[in-house]
Amino acid sequence: MKFHKVLILDFGSQFTQLIARRIRELGVYSEICGPDMTAVDFAAFKADALILSGGPNSVFEERAPTLASYVESAIKEGLPTLAICYGQQLIAQVFGGTVSPGTQREYGKATLELDSSKTDACLKGLSNQSTIWMSHGDKITTLPASFEVLGKTKSTEYAIIKSKDLPIYGLQFHPEVTHSEEGKEMLANFLFEVAKISADWKISNIADSKIAEIKEQTAGRGKVLLGLSGGVDSSVVAALLSKAIGRRCVCVFVDNGLLRKGEREKVESVFNASFDLELITVDASEKFLTALAGVSEPEQKRKIIGRVFVEVFEEAAKSIEGIEFLAQGTLYPDVIESTSHKGPSATIKSHHNVGGLPDSL
Repeated sequence: MKFHKVLILDFGSQFTQLIARRIRELGVYSEICGPDMTAVDFAAFKADALILSGGPNSVFEERAPTLASYVESAIKEGLPTLAICYGQQLIAQVFGGTVSPGTQREYGKATLELDSSKTDACLKGLSNQSTIWMSHGDKITTLPASFEVLGKTKSTEYAIIKSKDLPIYGLQFHPEVTHSEEGKEMLANFLFEVAKISADWKISNIADSKIAEIKEQTAGRGKVLLGLSGGVDSSVVAALLSKAIGRRCVCVFVDNGLLRKGEREKVESVFNASFDLELITVDASEKFLTALAGVSEPEQKRKIIGRVFVEVFEEAAKSIEGIEFLAQGTLYPDVIESTSHKGPSATIKSHHNVGGLPDSL
């Protein structure tokens, strides 16, 4: 199933997830990746448009995230790009402008004034004045020669900038938050008027596209092994696998002794009765409870549970013949909490289903 795709490079903004949500609300598929994504992954994504998020860093910090050379090349070759806050500052530097440290951080509501002498696709239908939400320290002080100004605020001369030659826009404010009155309209204009993207995606497309991907990837080769917890993440993956490959999906459900009352019975009942797959239950409650005895620190508990789960799962996997693939399901929040892209976000807590399996598996 083919549909237009927007790639969001996350430079650590607290609002990055909200950008993705707004894009999807407009009927366009979006996906978030870190600025350290590989050139191969970037090319494989085949983005129809690119959004650079804001972030807490200063472009002057020694280890501040930057644009990879292949991303920069794609932008200069005409990939429609919307750069927000920190992203705007990176774009300004790339094209020869100057960014200077702010004397004080600007945070809160401001009034955006559009240049009424200019008409632009990205400003279609917008009011000459509207409220926006600012959150930045550094700001552009010299505009690149190939750019022009479309909007300003009382304290920010370059609130909206645009390349004269390429479909590149920079905003020194957050259009994705509700405080920016016409922010969603700006995003829509960028997608539909500038990037010429169609609203050809809806949430229900995910299931159909993932089932098709699973069929193509497995191509009749062997079984797929999934650790099924009974939670939303793994249960959704089990359902997709069941629809795609039936009983070639083998689910291992580990009873760790920490389940809710009746949960084991419910998982076994639901997945045996409602799904076409093979379910194997492993009772490892004694092993988990022994390993956790006397431990009270939450993060230490999580790491112990993750370690013991891997041991139990690996032992169970050895007894199953014909396994060619491993399936895992997780959510964006788990990935964000467990990992960090070179500093923009901090590790909040560990999740064993985010990079939790050893290389031997």
